[in-house]
Amino acid sequence: MISAASYTSKTLQLSEKSVAKTIELLKGGATIPFISRYRKEATGGLDELQIAEIQRQLNSYESLVKRKETILGTIEELGKLGPDLRLKIENCWSEAELEDIYLPYKPKRKTKAEAAREKGLEGLAKILMKQYENDVERAAQRFVRGQVQSIDEALEGARHIIAEWINENPKTRDFVRNQMERSARIHSALVKGKEAEASKYRDYFKFDEQLRRCASHRVLALLRAENEGYLRIKVRPENEERLIENINRYYVKGHSDSSEQVALAVKDAYKRLLLPSLETEMRKKAKEKADADSIKVFADNLKNLLMESPLGQKRTLAIDPGFRTGCKVVCLDEQGNLLHNETIFPHPPQREQSRAQERLIKLVKQYNIEAIAIGDGTAGRETEQLVRAVPFAQKPSVFMVNEDGASVYSASALARDEFPDHDVTVRGSVSIGRRLMDPLAELIKIDPKSMGIGQYQHDVDQKLLKQELDWVVESSVNAVGVNLNTASKHLLTYVSGLGPKIAGNIVAHRRENGDFRSRTELKKVAGLGPKAFEQAAGFLRISKARNPLDETAVHPERYALIKQMLSDHSISMDDALFNRDLRKRIDLHKYVNQEVGLPTLEDILEELAKPGRDPREGIKEFSFDPRLKAIEDLHEGMVLPGIVGNVTNFGAFVNIGIKESGLVHVSHLANKYVSNPADVVKLNQQVRVKVLSVDVERKRVQLSMKNVD
Repeated sequence: MISAASYTSKTLQLSEKSVAKTIELLKGGATIPFISRYRKEATGGLDELQIAEIQRQLNSYESLVKRKETILGTIEELGKLGPDLRLKIENCWSEAELEDIYLPYKPKRKTKAEAAREKGLEGLAKILMKQYENDVERAAQRFVRGQVQSIDEALEGARHIIAEWINENPKTRDFVRNQMERSARIHSALVKGKEAEASKYRDYFKFDEQLRRCASHRVLALLRAENEGYLRIKVRPENEERLIENINRYYVKGHSDSSEQVALAVKDAYKRLLLPSLETEMRKKAKEKADADSIKVFADNLKNLLMESPLGQKRTLAIDPGFRTGCKVVCLDEQGNLLHNETIFPHPPQREQSRAQERLIKLVKQYNIEAIAIGDGTAGRETEQLVRAVPFAQKPSVFMVNEDGASVYSASALARDEFPDHDVTVRGSVSIGRRLMDPLAELIKIDPKSMGIGQYQHDVDQKLLKQELDWVVESSVNAVGVNLNTASKHLLTYVSGLGPKIAGNIVAHRRENGDFRSRTELKKVAGLGPKAFEQAAGFLRISKARNPLDETAVHPERYALIKQMLSDHSISMDDALFNRDLRKRIDLHKYVNQEVGLPTLEDILEELAKPGRDPREGIKEFSFDPRLKAIEDLHEGMVLPGIVGNVTNFGAFVNIGIKESGLVHVSHLANKYVSNPADVVKLNQQVRVKVLSVDVERKRVQLSMKNVD
């Protein structure tokens, strides 16, 4: 049996040595962010995506090994496990092939073939299978006894046994599987009488496409429509007659009467056993692939959302807009702490515009507001226009903020814990303001499925979706790093090596003892042992720490090495941080050893050049076209600014400042062929689009990014 490292390296086409070391680190409790950042020499420089794939393949390997053990045990209990069969199972690394080998021994409900065996018809099946007998009725007559009442019944029972032999032959199953993988088509038909109810699926009322070319969003749409009872779905080989003829070549020898019986058994085996079984398998594979594609789109969108440009520590006024119930206003300090809240009513029915503007002027001055965040939901555009018209003495920057999921957060237990004395409206406004200041720290509090950034998210494998999204959050948090003295418990939970319990202990320690002054003080936190410190320390930052390295991504395990490097070149720490020419004097090759290679040393110098710098891009102000208020204001040919609100496999939805987002189909994303929309656009990207068509009745807008400039 091959090792996990060998299996994984062959599957992923990676160095077995690198994979073996990565697996060793993973099994030793190291996290993916820690390995990719601080163990580059051990893994040969594998990145996070490669290490995550190794983790998935390791899980697949272990699952397959466990399945083999179950199969071997079952067959051994039956007394049918010979040396050749054991070797065949141990050397099999395809899940489908393994199940094919196991099929004849697999416990199953009583089949037609088993019933025929109980009637004593297996002997007749063997006679027919040899295809020497030309008088099958005479041969069958000998088996008409007991429960077998006629020659026809005997022949039928024998054919059922032969059909089962054909179905359970791994070579036959593999042949049909390969044919279906190459040419199977997926067909759909409308369930009679469901035309009106199923109108949103009308593109699929009579659908026919090669399965392997069917896009993931179409597969998921078809399956959803089937689950809702609107469509009937079939997966069939492109030419069933030819496929049956090819199976006949394996089994039908000559033109005797018994050969005709075998041909009938082949047809029965195909239609009754092989096709249903392999159709289920093909549908399962198509669903798994569609799930994987859809989950990747969701994960990529979430990554872009979490890594969105932050405003940073600025005093912020946030507004959750509304008409009848007013606009909820909060003022936040640089750390996002709530200083003040109130409600203004500038819109119908109250229309207190002058009073609302006066209050905003006073609040901006009183709390030294540097930026204003406005939720982009109901009344968002009207509120933005109002704010931009306010005659502030020193005008703050104004930003529209995507508020998807803010209401989910505001009603959550986490929000109640943060603001027990305030209602959901205040919590929602605070969330909008904090999203502008630090999207990552705020958005991780919300279930990603509430953010409107996926496709068919409720139809995909929910366990896999959660695993992938959790990994994206962990990756994003650790890529940015976390301020140890301001991070919430929820944010700390995602830091490498921590978790809810240790995160809570860190917050409690901070509350009781004040701010951390060095990373080494982490060792005093209850439950945070050497392993957790090793995994977490490099991702935790301390602003204005006594040791400047505590504000960087340099791991404490390398502090002594840095001290030695600087001492050897008579460079102080301050000079190392702020003098590029002095850093260039350090010959890194002198410090390469078995544990530390050039990649780590280069990372160290890079960190010394930018201590405490946020890897995310700076934020840019943005304004929608002031002419637009509703879909009726659009006309073909208009060129407008927009923000990408969602990326799917078939294109991108762009917010152009009205209630309805417009779709830029993949064919209109660029002046060149685009196979993957994510290669061209990302979530929250500022773009310019041209209006292609407007369907006011159906509330649909078609946009293009081609030839816009």
